[in-house]
Amino acid sequence: MSVQEMLQTHPRPATADRDALTRCIDECFRCAATCTSCADACLGEEDVQGLVSCIRLNLDCADACAATGRIVARQTAPEVALVRAFIDACAAACRACAEECERHAAHHEHCRVCAEECRRCEEACNDLLSSIG
Repeated sequence: MSVQEMLQTHPRPATADRDALTRCIDECFRCAATCTSCADACLGEEDVQGLVSCIRLNLDCADACAATGRIVARQTAPEVALVRAFIDACAAACRACAEECERHAAHHEHCRVCAEECRRCEEACNDLLSSIG
């Protein structure tokens, strides 16, 4: 069952815009997987020493996205301030990771792909923050 279907069947309606909520959850989990994969690809590169910061940010971003996706998916009695803090932290992690991956994108295609996904997730987080108010 998809996130959207699950939210539609939830006994408590979402307090945020459902489309923004669904998009944020989906993007968080997609970004977590992409960042994990990019870190692994960086480890396989010959110039791995030059990618240490990228790997670190990939892993930090993956963890932030996974945690945010799980927290945002919980709709029963959310602590709005905590949810907002996680979304904001996720957007910041995505922004930092995207900036670092963009530095390597010309030489490593996996970094280009990761940067694009991080930017989509950052945008989804910011859109959800706007809809929360």
